[in-house]
Amino acid sequence: MNTSSSAPAAPAPSRNPLRALARIPFGWQVLIGLALGVALGLVAASIGPVPGAGEDGGDGPNWLTTTLQTIGGTFVTLLKALVPPLIFLAIVTSIANLRQVTNAARLAWKTLLWFAITSLIAVVIGIGLGAVTGPGHRTGVDASAAQASSTQGGWLDFLTGLVPANFLGITGSAGDDGSVSLSFNALQILVISIAVGVAVLSIGEKAEPFLRFTSSALEIVQKLLWWVIRLAPIGTVGLLGNAVASYGWDAIGQLGVFVADVYIGMLLVLLVVYPVLLKANGLSIGSFFRGVWPATSLGFVSRSSLGTMPMTQTVTERMGVPRHYASFAVPLGATTKMDGCAAIYPALAAIFVANFYGVQLGVTDYLLIVLVSVLGSAATAGMTGATVMLTLTLSTLGLPLEGVGLLLAIDPILDMGRTALNVTGQSLVPVIVAKREKILDRARYDATRRTSFSAIQEEQEAARAEAREDSAERVPA
Repeated sequence: MNTSSSAPAAPAPSRNPLRALARIPFGWQVLIGLALGVALGLVAASIGPVPGAGEDGGDGPNWLTTTLQTIGGTFVTLLKALVPPLIFLAIVTSIANLRQVTNAARLAWKTLLWFAITSLIAVVIGIGLGAVTGPGHRTGVDASAAQASSTQGGWLDFLTGLVPANFLGITGSAGDDGSVSLSFNALQILVISIAVGVAVLSIGEKAEPFLRFTSSALEIVQKLLWWVIRLAPIGTVGLLGNAVASYGWDAIGQLGVFVADVYIGMLLVLLVVYPVLLKANGLSIGSFFRGVWPATSLGFVSRSSLGTMPMTQTVTERMGVPRHYASFAVPLGATTKMDGCAAIYPALAAIFVANFYGVQLGVTDYLLIVLVSVLGSAATAGMTGATVMLTLTLSTLGLPLEGVGLLLAIDPILDMGRTALNVTGQSLVPVIVAKREKILDRARYDATRRTSFSAIQEEQEAARAEAREDSAERVPA
C-alpha cells in the first residue's frame, strides 16, 4: 500500500476588489467614471420624475437622480471646503517666496500682461464665432425659461467685493427656515492674502515663525485636497450623471449651435492659439501638452480651477519653471486667468442673449465685451465663476439679465471644458514668461514625459520636503 500522500494544495489567494481597483491608472478611473455617469444619467432620465415628490408638491427627482445629485454635490462641497485655506496659504507662501527673486516685480507684471494677451485672443475668437454662426437666432428654447440668476455680478459688486468684510472673507446668510449658511468670497480672501504676504516681506526675519507655520499648514491642506482629488472618478459619476438626468440631451439639442460654438472656440484656443504661442517662443508643443495633461484632465472632471491648483503648480514645475515663480504665478492664475469662463463663454453668451431678444450689437458693444473679458476676470474669483462673468457682461451691455436662465440647463456640461481650458492656460503663461526671462530649465522642459497621477503625487511630496529643507536653512541659528 502506498502510504505517501501529497501535500494539500495551497488555497488560491483571495482577490480584493478594492486593491484591484486601486491598480487601475487614475486616468482610466476617470474615463470609467465619465462613461458610467452618462449611462446612469440616461437610466435616471428614462425612469422619469416622481409625482408629488417635489418641495412644492409637484414632480420631484427619482431615487437615482437624487443619489447622483448627492454624490456630485458632496464631491464639489469637499473641494469648496478646502478652497479658502488653500487660497490664503498658497498666496501668502508664494509672495514670501519672491524674496528669492531679484526681478520679482518684472515677473509679476509680465505674468499679468500675458494673462491679458491670451484672454484678448480668446475673447476675439468667441466674438468671431458668434458673429459667424449667430447663436440664439434658431434656438428651440422657450422664452419662459428666461430668469435672472440669483448670483449676479456688476462693476459695483466687483469694486465693493475688493473690501474684505472680515479677515476670513466669510459671509453668512439666514434662510427662511431659520437656518444659517456660510459662504466665502474668494476675491476678498485674495486681497487679504496679498496684504498679509506683503506684510511678511516687509517684516523680514521676524516673520519666519509665521512662514514656517503657513508652509506646514499648506502641506496639510494640499494633502487633504489630494485625498479629495482621488475621489474625482466617483464625483464624476455623480456630476455628469445628474447633468444628463436633470437636463438630458434635449437641452443640448435646443442650444446646439451655442454648445458647438463654445466647444469649438475652446478647442481653437487649446489646439491652435496655445501651440502658436509656444512655437513663437521656441518651445516644444508636444512637451507642453504631455506635461500639462494631468492638470487639464483633472480640471475637466473637477470643474474647479482652485481645486486643481496644486496639480497645476506641480506640472508647471515639472516642465522646468522655477518653484519660486510657479508658486506665485499659478495661484494668481487660478483666481484671475480664465480663458474659458471669462473670455470665450461670456462673449458667446452675450451674443446669444442679444440675438434671442432681438437686440442689435454694434462695434461699441463688441469693444465692451473685449474690455469686460480682459479686465473683469478677477470678478469671477469673488462669486460664482462663469455665471457672474456672464451677468457682469450682460449688465455692462444693458442686455436682459433674464437671459442667464436660458443657458443654465447646459452650464454643467460647458463648465467641464471651460475649467480644462482655464487650468491649461494657467500653466501656459508661467512657461512662456519663464522662457522669455531665461529662467526656464530647457533640458527639463524638453524631456517632459506624460506621467501618472501617482507619480505627480510623489513629486508633490518630494517638492514639499525640499521646501521644508529650504525653510529650515533660512532659519537663523
